[in-house]
Amino acid sequence: MRLLRSTFVIGGFTAISRVLGFLREMLLAAALGAGPVAEAFVVAFRFPNLFRRFFAEGAFNSAYIPLYSRTLEGEGEDEARQFARDTLSVMIVVLSALTVGAQIFMDPIIRVIAPGFVDEPDLFGMAVLFTQITMPYLLLVSLTAMMGGTLNAHDRFAISAAAPIALNVIMIGVLLAAPADPATTGLWITIAVPVSGIAQAGLLYWGCRRSGITLGLRLPKLTPKVRRLIALGVPGAVAGGVTQINIVISQLIATLQDGAVALLYYADRLYQLPLGVIGIAMGVALLPSLSKRLRAGDEKGAIDITNRAIEISMALTLPATAALIAMPGLLVDGLFQRGAFTPENAESTRLAVQAFAVGLPAFVLIKVFSPGFFAREDTATPMKFAAVSMFLNIVIGAAAFFWIREFAPDRGHVGLAAATSFAGWINAGLLAFFLGRRNGFRPDRRLYTTIPRLLLAALVAGGVMFGLEIYKADLASFSLGSRLMGAVVASCIGMLVYLLISLITRGLRISELRAAFARG
Repeated sequence: MRLLRSTFVIGGFTAISRVLGFLREMLLAAALGAGPVAEAFVVAFRFPNLFRRFFAEGAFNSAYIPLYSRTLEGEGEDEARQFARDTLSVMIVVLSALTVGAQIFMDPIIRVIAPGFVDEPDLFGMAVLFTQITMPYLLLVSLTAMMGGTLNAHDRFAISAAAPIALNVIMIGVLLAAPADPATTGLWITIAVPVSGIAQAGLLYWGCRRSGITLGLRLPKLTPKVRRLIALGVPGAVAGGVTQINIVISQLIATLQDGAVALLYYADRLYQLPLGVIGIAMGVALLPSLSKRLRAGDEKGAIDITNRAIEISMALTLPATAALIAMPGLLVDGLFQRGAFTPENAESTRLAVQAFAVGLPAFVLIKVFSPGFFAREDTATPMKFAAVSMFLNIVIGAAAFFWIREFAPDRGHVGLAAATSFAGWINAGLLAFFLGRRNGFRPDRRLYTTIPRLLLAALVAGGVMFGLEIYKADLASFSLGSRLMGAVVASCIGMLVYLLISLITRGLRISELRAAFARG
């Protein structure tokens, strides 16, 4: 049950961060709505944040952790520390150059990633300025991820999982103190991004020192280990960050529809909660466990832990998927509909949430299957599948966007969200199939019997939540007139129904839940 306990540790801190993130988005939606300042901030935040997803949520660690762990166990702590220092030094030089270069050439970059802004000079200029301000976050959060990966290799997950909380705390504080003027609020919240990066990097540095891991600097050298890291890390970054790459591609197309960038952003925040708490947490916890078993020659153990990872992740993902599909109106209204965020914005966001939710299990499974390749130091194969996924996302997303706009001019973004989900299922299917062909994945009897039981529980819970969605006005009245409280009550009812049905059908087992929270 170590995997389950580690997942709960990472997922617990991630859940705190994501709940604070919802509070942040609620304040952001109330202050900026889906207007031009919100769109400029979303583009500015998402560009460096794409690299955060690459590094901080497993893509960089997919290469770094196996190499660091192998050095630690095979050559000792001194060599592992030396490898970490070499990695840190090279990262600082490369990412500093990338950050400065991006700031200098931000004008043409925004023309590429937000082509719909070009014809609106004020919006375009704001997007350029905001993205220049956020770019240092790329360097800071990448260093945070490297230090976090080092701690993870020592089976210390808590500090690295807790670090993103700093981002949300700082941004919430800024939003609470910001003036009513949207442009000034947008500028303040943009400045908060690199400030939070400094806080996260400082926290991880303190965590490493507290754990006895000293990470000094030295002249950067492309040692054989660093070259191996780059060879594995670049395709690993593409493979591990494919979902985010697809979202950025969708954003590029969405700039052609007024408000669509912000609407997709708010919908993305909703499904990112279960993806972060479950999929990313599972991927981070799974990789070190797989690496250790494979180094010990325990192929059977590696297959078993993959099966249990699928079982655990689907047990947690399916009820979230059911909630996002069955009652998106309750969730969007409760979380976002206030201030500058209009009922029309809420309706457009609701449709995108449902489209993203269809792909949520696939996005989580990508995080579960990818470590099976990464632990075997194969990052090229997942990168190829990611490339297929991105191609499908571009082609289908663009076609769906323009086709839907022919009938509903303000609904093209829903086609982009649906294309991202479709591409996610293709990617997950390819990973599962080829991992199985390499004898890295073989569903066992327990998995075959558990998944249908969990699906049944999710369907029943989804039916209950759909009923609550129909009577959401009455539910809000019952919940002291608060849409937010209505969403919370509906979520709790749905989760209780899911838990009850899954325990009755033995999709979940009480003994394993107890073991997950036991010490040891």
